[in-house]
Amino acid sequence: MFLRQLKLKGYRNYEEADASFSRHINVFLGENAQGKTNIMESIYVLSMARSHRTANDKELIGWEQEFARVTGVVEKTNGSYPMEIILTKKGKRAKLNHLEQKKLSRYIGNFNVILFAPEDLSLVKGSPSVRRKFLDMEMGQMSTVYLYHLVEYQKILKQRNAYLKQNRKSRTLDQTYLSILNEQLAAEGAEVLKQRFSFVKRLQNWAQPIHSDISQGKETLTLEYASSFPVTDETNTDKLMADLLNQYEKHKKREIEQGTTLYGPHRDDVRFFVNDKNVQTYGSQGQQRTTALSLKLAEIELMNEMTGEYPVLLLDDVLSELDDDRQTHLLKSIQDKVQTFLTTTSLDGVKKELLHHPRIFTVQSGQIEMESE
Repeated sequence: MFLRQLKLKGYRNYEEADASFSRHINVFLGENAQGKTNIMESIYVLSMARSHRTANDKELIGWEQEFARVTGVVEKTNGSYPMEIILTKKGKRAKLNHLEQKKLSRYIGNFNVILFAPEDLSLVKGSPSVRRKFLDMEMGQMSTVYLYHLVEYQKILKQRNAYLKQNRKSRTLDQTYLSILNEQLAAEGAEVLKQRFSFVKRLQNWAQPIHSDISQGKETLTLEYASSFPVTDETNTDKLMADLLNQYEKHKKREIEQGTTLYGPHRDDVRFFVNDKNVQTYGSQGQQRTTALSLKLAEIELMNEMTGEYPVLLLDDVLSELDDDRQTHLLKSIQDKVQTFLTTTSLDGVKKELLHHPRIFTVQSGQIEMESE
């Protein structure tokens, strides 16, 4: 798939913008604070109906603007269709092929993107919440079933936490109601756990040869889904649900005292090992960056495997953070295969011979201009 056209109105520092793109590599050149990252963010918002930079949609609306609109035309193997996100002070609306979608879960997954920014290099060494977000955002694009169970899990988790907190100092806790919440949360949590475990295994299958290639055969990368109890290929959802219910019962007193749910997929993590050593704890910065790059490149292949379409790749000022070898591997991997958007202040230091058929845009003060091809 690829993004053929993008239109912005009232978005961040763009009063109005309209650009048509190459299905290969599109480069946004400009000094800092001119709006390059805002373009990348708008493409991400068009895909995910939310920003990767802020949880407050109001920040996406330009100064003294009543609303922001992001419109795009997406090309896939089965045809093209428009997509649109409209953001107002009261909320947002998502349109697919001109039809408003009442549920965002029906909108997400129709235009898939993978973002790679400097902060993604902290995917390996960052906190567990960073890796959980990584799983949820990428899996949510690839599987509407996963997205449904995740949304339900988060909704019930919020209810359970509120009830535990409300009754933390009370002796009138309704055990029957808590049991109902436990059953509901465990049922959805089991589905989330099973699908996450499967995703991590499939991601490893793609990431291992990529990592080996980047490290010239010197390193073997393995991934491990870290839950509060064992999960294997043979573990079915009934067993996972029973394990979760057992955790709730076993730690009920502690959870009531702390007023929060202490066990479940919202507390899990992913661990990375290079040559059997935990790269998060013992790996060099180079190994951590190679692992992050391997994961992003593996995502591209896994998304194609699961959806039948390659995603669009957003490289937001990330090439300057990679040394020559990693930069070369990244650009060779995506050549003529994945539509790519790349931001940079300068093409100096970028291996231009690896940028096949680039369409170059200059960005200045919220204006996008295409250089002559």
